[in-house]
Amino acid sequence: MTEHLSGPVLRPRAALAMYPDVASAVLDAESHAALAALCDPVPLPVLDDFTTPRARAVLADVDLLVTGWGCPPLDAEVLRAAPRLRAVVHAAGSVRGHVTDACWERGIEVSSAAAANAVPVAEYTLAMILLTGKRALESARDYRSARARPDWLRPDRSTGNHRRTVGILSASLIGRRVIDLLRPHDIDVLLHDPYVDEREAAELGVRRVELAELFRHSDTVSVHTPLLPETRGLVSRELIDSMRPDAVLVNTARGAVVDQDALSDAALAGRIRAVLDVTEPEVLPPEHPLWSCENVLLTPHLAGSQGNELRRLADLALAEIASWAAGDGFLHPVRRERLTFLA
Repeated sequence: MTEHLSGPVLRPRAALAMYPDVASAVLDAESHAALAALCDPVPLPVLDDFTTPRARAVLADVDLLVTGWGCPPLDAEVLRAAPRLRAVVHAAGSVRGHVTDACWERGIEVSSAAAANAVPVAEYTLAMILLTGKRALESARDYRSARARPDWLRPDRSTGNHRRTVGILSASLIGRRVIDLLRPHDIDVLLHDPYVDEREAAELGVRRVELAELFRHSDTVSVHTPLLPETRGLVSRELIDSMRPDAVLVNTARGAVVDQDALSDAALAGRIRAVLDVTEPEVLPPEHPLWSCENVLLTPHLAGSQGNELRRLADLALAEIASWAAGDGFLHPVRRERLTFLA
């Protein structure tokens, strides 16, 4: 029995709200069976439009929504159609797209699988930091072209990861996990996050620096800040121009956090390198010069959960439902006052 908000829930009535193809990818047959063991699930199809007569009928009877990519906004009008709704479990990362102020004002409990989605993003980031430090992509290209091994003893001190300096922009869930993954390596880690003080930075094992210093002194800068009005264009032309020659910018956060024109100019001039899993817009126009820039690796927003990694999202969401249904609340709650710190 679960005691939440307006009273007990013996067996919560649950519905899925996301794109149908997302539901198929994230929730396999085993996940559906686990959900049915915890809840009274509404039969498929999933909800991806809250305005239809069927959606209104479903909403009138649900205690819990399991959401994913493609869930429409849960605004005041939708909530009026869902008088029993008490909790939202998001089987993905950010809840910004669908959890509105009306949800917080109603007191609806919210959980997110952002911690699960942070795992592959951090793994991707670590891989790119190490590969670019080793200049693996350039070496592979040159090796393919020359069909001969270069002089491996050439005095190129820019190659390698020993005592490199990596700057982490934002101690977000992902940023903190990247810091954890960097610990076994002989890498000096700097951090800029205005919400982290010296004591917490020491606990994380990093050195806290101001934003300008992060960009001036890092061999690699990895961007993990959420996209907010105040962070749009945060990585400015001035910061990009201050980066060390041949430094690397890794962005797995949001494209709009970076001044893309400034980044393009620096990369095309051969001053810096970049690994961009996100851009602004998300798919660059076909004629954009970054497509053919040898100093830039573009990947199609693949750092987040893909393929078998999606199961991690489902598992965390199911664990959250089990905890909530047992009356223990969420293990990964999303708090309204913490949204500023979340991607």
